[in-house]
Amino acid sequence: MNYRENYNASEGYFGFQDDPADESMLLLVDNGIFYEFIPMEKLDKALKGEFIDFDTVESVERDINYAVVLTTNGGLWRYLLGDAIMFTSLKPHKFVITGRTQLFINAFGEELMINNAEKALAKTCSENGAEVSNYTVAPIFMENGGKGSHQWVIEFAKSPADLEDFTEELDKNICFYNSDYEAKRKNNATMLRLTITQVATGTFYKWMGSRGKLGGQNKVPRLFNKRDYVEQLLAISKGEDI
Repeated sequence: MNYRENYNASEGYFGFQDDPADESMLLLVDNGIFYEFIPMEKLDKALKGEFIDFDTVESVERDINYAVVLTTNGGLWRYLLGDAIMFTSLKPHKFVITGRTQLFINAFGEELMINNAEKALAKTCSENGAEVSNYTVAPIFMENGGKGSHQWVIEFAKSPADLEDFTEELDKNICFYNSDYEAKRKNNATMLRLTITQVATGTFYKWMGSRGKLGGQNKVPRLFNKRDYVEQLLAISKGEDI
């Protein structure tokens, strides 16, 4: 039995894997959809109306994370789909999904996407014999001329033998999977090494419950460009009300 990746939603059918040896999907350009693409680093400005010069299939480039915008013959007009993709080929246009537009941290130009974070975390867990139940990540913003970093709040199912080693290797693995993060981390130029705050089992469950988000249709937000979620988790871990 052959399995192929498909990319569809209620808004339309966008792509499929035409080659089983290549994980990329072929963009459907003749299916009643006009595509526009916003570089993820410019998404905030686009949402504020400060950036309107979106790319089309004629102007996109490889290896850039784009937010997908749709105009369809079904009546959608410049609809932000909520997914981020990266083109792997331009003739023909083939792409991979790199995450969700909300699961993204770009506080310092590091452009951390969920696929980078997941791969780095999985590799680090494998190297350290650890297992993670839940996690979320937020930036620690620059203050008084200082440098920024990322804070990971992690609930382990199986803790690593040495959390310091785990932290060091996770930081290195993110650098391996994300060249933008690596550039900001080089010689601590813009960002310091990430930090990990380990919380007790059940912390994330309590947090999701406090937000009315229990149930299979609700997912823990893994990356967030603000500190709201992390601060709430830290408060719950200390037994405080939020």
